[in-house]
Amino acid sequence: MSRTRSGAEPDRRRRTIDIDVGGTFTDLVLTWDDRRITAKAPTTPYDLSVGFLDVLTDGAEQLGTDIDELLPQVELVRYSTTVAMNRLIERKGPRLGLLTTEGHEDAILIGRGAQWTDGTRISERRNLAVQQKPAPLVTRDMIAGVRERVDSFGQVLRPLDEEDVRRKLRRLVDGGARAIAVSLLWSFANPAHEKRIREIIREEYRSYHVGYLPVVLSHEVVGKVGEYERTMTAVLDAYLQSSIKAEMEQTWDQLREHGYRGSFLLTHNTGGSAEIFKTTASRTYNGGPIAGLMGSYHIGQALGFRNVIASDVGGTSFDLGMVVDASVRSYEFRPIIDRWMVGISMLQATTMGAGGGSIASVNTLLGNRLEVGPRSAGSYPGPVCYDLGGTEPTTTDADVALGYIAPDGYFDGRMPLDRDKAVEAIRTTIAEPLGVSVDEAAALIRQVIESTMASAIQREVHLRGYHPEDFVLFAFGGGGPTHVAGYGADVPTAVIFPQAPVFSALGSSVMDVMHVYEQSRRILFLNGMTQELTTDHEAYNAPIRDMVAQARADLTSEGFDPDDAVFTVELDMLYGGQVQVKRVSSPLLEIRSQEDAAAVYDAFEKEYSEAFSPHVVNKPGGAYIESIIVKATVPQEKLELPVHELGDADPSPARRGSREAYWPDLGRRVDTPVYAFDRLTPGHRVEGPGLVEAEFTTIVVPPGRVLRIDEHGLGLLEHAVTAEAPARAAVLEGARA
Repeated sequence: MSRTRSGAEPDRRRRTIDIDVGGTFTDLVLTWDDRRITAKAPTTPYDLSVGFLDVLTDGAEQLGTDIDELLPQVELVRYSTTVAMNRLIERKGPRLGLLTTEGHEDAILIGRGAQWTDGTRISERRNLAVQQKPAPLVTRDMIAGVRERVDSFGQVLRPLDEEDVRRKLRRLVDGGARAIAVSLLWSFANPAHEKRIREIIREEYRSYHVGYLPVVLSHEVVGKVGEYERTMTAVLDAYLQSSIKAEMEQTWDQLREHGYRGSFLLTHNTGGSAEIFKTTASRTYNGGPIAGLMGSYHIGQALGFRNVIASDVGGTSFDLGMVVDASVRSYEFRPIIDRWMVGISMLQATTMGAGGGSIASVNTLLGNRLEVGPRSAGSYPGPVCYDLGGTEPTTTDADVALGYIAPDGYFDGRMPLDRDKAVEAIRTTIAEPLGVSVDEAAALIRQVIESTMASAIQREVHLRGYHPEDFVLFAFGGGGPTHVAGYGADVPTAVIFPQAPVFSALGSSVMDVMHVYEQSRRILFLNGMTQELTTDHEAYNAPIRDMVAQARADLTSEGFDPDDAVFTVELDMLYGGQVQVKRVSSPLLEIRSQEDAAAVYDAFEKEYSEAFSPHVVNKPGGAYIESIIVKATVPQEKLELPVHELGDADPSPARRGSREAYWPDLGRRVDTPVYAFDRLTPGHRVEGPGLVEAEFTTIVVPPGRVLRIDEHGLGLLEHAVTAEAPARAAVLEGARA
C-alpha cells in the first residue's frame, strides 16, 4: 500500500512514471491504475541515472515488485531535469566553434546594451563598480565569419563560398572545437546556406567517425528575427547538447535494460513535454519549476481557483510562478538562460537561491548582517545535520535546531539527522557573533530566508498589477509546507497537498504533450491610414500550414495520433510607433474572410488593452504581426479530486505526541502537539502552535494560524481570524464552484 495519502484520484487505466530531478532530491510519482505512489531519493550529481534508479526501485517496492517487472508494463515516462542549469553553472561544456556571416563575428560578444545585467539579481546590478559581461561560452578565436549573405526577404545577395567554409571549419576544429553552432544573418528567412554548411561539415567530419561533431543550426532552434538571441540559443544548445545527451543516454539505457519500451518525454520550459528525440537542450532549462507551475494550473482548475501562486521550496532553490485568470500564458519578455538572452518562448518562472540547503553566514563587512543564500550546501555534503561533512549552518539546520523537524523522522525516518551538530554550527557561526541565543539565531535564519521568499512573491504580484489577497498560494517542495507561514503572509490561504514534496513530478503527470513552433513574419495586419484589415490572408495562413504539417509529422514519429492533437495559434503583435510586443491568442487557425481577420484583430486589441491600457491602443499607427506561434497539444488525463463530507474539527485522532519547539511570537520553547498528516481527515483543524508531519515534509503551524483539512483532503493554512470568518469561507467556496 502506498505510504502517502492521495489527495486526488488517478485515472484507473494509466501506468506512468514522472520524475523530477532537483539539486538535492530526485522525486517520483508512479501512477499505477487506481493508485498514485510517491517516493524520493537523494540526487546523485556524479551520475543522475543512479538517483533515478534508486527512486524508481523505492516506488516499485511500494507496489510489491521490482523494476524489471514494473517497467515493461509502464506506458509513459516523463522526466524533468535541471541538468542544463547545472552544467551552465559549472561551465563544464565542450569547446565550441561558431560559424556566422562574415562581418558579424562580434555580434554575440557585443550583445544587447544591457547584456551585463542579464541573469543578475537586483542587488548585484546596483553595484556597478564590479559589473561585467559574462565570460563568453565561445571565445573570439573560435568564431569564424564565412562569405555569404541573405537579405531580410530571403534573397541571396552573396552565394555561399564553400571553400571558405571548409577552410574556416578546419581552423575551428584544429583549435579544439568539439561542437559547431551555425548562425547566419536572416537564415530563418532562407535556411539554404545553413543547411549546406551542415552538409559540408558532414562531408568533412562524418557521423560514423570517432571525432563526430554535433552541429546546431540557428534557424532550426529559433525561426525568428533577432540575430543575438537566435545565435545565443544555438550556442547554448551546442554547449549543452553533449552533456545532456550523455546524462539522458545513461538514464534511457537503464530504462531499456530493465524492459521499458515506451516513450521518454522531457518537460519543456514552454509548459509542455515532448520526446527526448524531439527536444533541444535549451528547452529543458528550468523544466522542474515549469512542471510545478503547470501542475498548479491544472490542479487549480480542478479546485476552481483562477488565481494561483505556485511556490516550490527545494533544497537549493525557491521557484515561483503565477496562474492568472486561469491561464499560464504569460511568457518571459526577455527570456534569459543563465546570463544570456535567448529567442525561445519560456513561461514566466522565477528561481532564486533560497532553500533548505541555503547557507547562513554573518557578513562582518556590513555590520554583522545575517545573510542566508544564495550559496547552497546541495545534496552533498548538505546541511550540517546530515553529518556528511558540512560545516556551515543552513536553513534545514535551523529547522532542526528549533524543533520543527524531528531528527529521527526526516526523510521518512530513513535519514537520521544530528541535531547536536546543527546546534553547535549555529552557535559558533551565527549566535555567538551576533550575541544571541541559538534559538534566536535559528529563528533569525528562518526569518531572513522567508523574507527573501516573501519579497519575491510581493515583487511578482505587485509588479504585474495584482493584489495578493486575490490569490491562493500553493506551497510545495520539501520545504514549502515548513516555511509557507513565514513567506506567504500576504496571501490569505496557503494550500498544502499530501504530495507537496513531489509536487513538480505530480505536475508533470498532468501536463499535456505539447510542441511549440515559431516563425517570424512581418505582416501589416491593420493599415493605419485607411483602417482596413489585410486582404493577404495567405501571408497569415501559409506559415501556419507549414508548422501544423511539421507538428503532425513530429507527433506521428513519437507514436501519437495527430488527429488527437489540438492546434492553436498565438501571435506576437504590436501597434505602429510602439515597441511593446504583446503575445495574443488567435481565435482562428486560419483566415478565410474579412470577418475572420476582424476577429483576430479584435482579440489583439482586447488583450493589449487588458495588459497595458485602452488608452495606448494606437489604431492610427496600424497593427503588425511580428511572429506566428503554433502549439500542437495532445491532452492527457487530468486529476479527479475526491469530495468528502466534513467531519469533526477535533484533530486528536491524528495526534502522535508532542515535542519542544521554539516559537518567536511567544519568545520561548513550548511543548507543541505533533500530528500525522495522513491521519488528518476532512473537517479536522489544527490550531497553532502545532506541527503536522508528512512522509517527506513537516507543516509548521505557528501561533495565530490554523490548518484545516478541506473536503478534498488538502490542508488550508490560514490566519486564525480568517479561518473563523464566514464571509471569507464563502469566498473560497464560491471560487471552487
